[in-house]
Amino acid sequence: MTASSTRRTTAARSRLAAVGAIAVAGALMLTGCGDQTKDNGSDSETATAAAPLADKLPKSIRDKGVIKVGSDIAYAPVEFKDSSGKTVGIDPDLAAAMGKQLGVDFQFENGTFDTLITGLRSKRYDIAMSAMTDTKDRQEGIDSDTGKKVGEGVDFVDYFTAGVSIYTKKGDDQGIKTWSDLCGKKIVLQRGTVSEDLAKAESKKCPSGKKIAIEPFDNDQQAQTRLRAGGADAGSSDFPVAAYAVKTSGGGKDFQLVGEQVEAAPYGIAVAKNQTQLRDALKAALDAIIDNGEYDKIMKKWGVTDGAVKEATINGGK
Repeated sequence: MTASSTRRTTAARSRLAAVGAIAVAGALMLTGCGDQTKDNGSDSETATAAAPLADKLPKSIRDKGVIKVGSDIAYAPVEFKDSSGKTVGIDPDLAAAMGKQLGVDFQFENGTFDTLITGLRSKRYDIAMSAMTDTKDRQEGIDSDTGKKVGEGVDFVDYFTAGVSIYTKKGDDQGIKTWSDLCGKKIVLQRGTVSEDLAKAESKKCPSGKKIAIEPFDNDQQAQTRLRAGGADAGSSDFPVAAYAVKTSGGGKDFQLVGEQVEAAPYGIAVAKNQTQLRDALKAALDAIIDNGEYDKIMKKWGVTDGAVKEATINGGK
């Protein structure tokens, strides 16, 4: 899929700035190197004042000025495209606030959810930020379906708490109140999510001949479309996403939440195990925007204050 950025105009300015920097460097080389040290020191002091946590980042990322973010940009209100095609949502807003602290741009690149950790492992992305639940299996690189080791795992910087919800077509809950009520029924959801893990686990408990029919999709919007068209009995996703779909789809006439949210757990920014300096810089930036009030403003903007945290945590998932 074509990569996209949350800050296209900012990225363009960064590229122009880079061209200007090259030109200045060339001029300095022609006139001697004595003044370069002085100028660079002044620039460094200015950058540090504007971005107080910049020196916490790895030098390679400071030099690039960009953190590449792998994200499934189809999960409103966490991250999605608005009517103009711009990437918006809780995660992009948090990333922008963190970027001010670190002196870098967070460049969101679209990918299917179940390939994000693979993309992180292959260094396509620096981090993955996509409403990803922090779990022990993901920390340890375990396939939750088979129980087998499939990778080295990742570290998480936790920034939000959310449970999982079930929703149905409005006025047609088919008696579904809990996960056990799904036995003998069909559910749609996003592939590779906790919703899929829960559905598989519940299906194993169902009586013979009444297993749950699970239809996974690459993104949550596809699952919603399937349910809206009558192709399933229920859908499931993280509570903020399900609640947003109920509120906005069809002007609030398409879906309804059923039962209570379950499995409340932290969302985490995934970072490769060998990138501890980057991980710790992200935690420091999150703590900074929690302390300065920017975090709370973003939570209120998107109506998700119930999931707000008091401080960033590393690997808090169980």
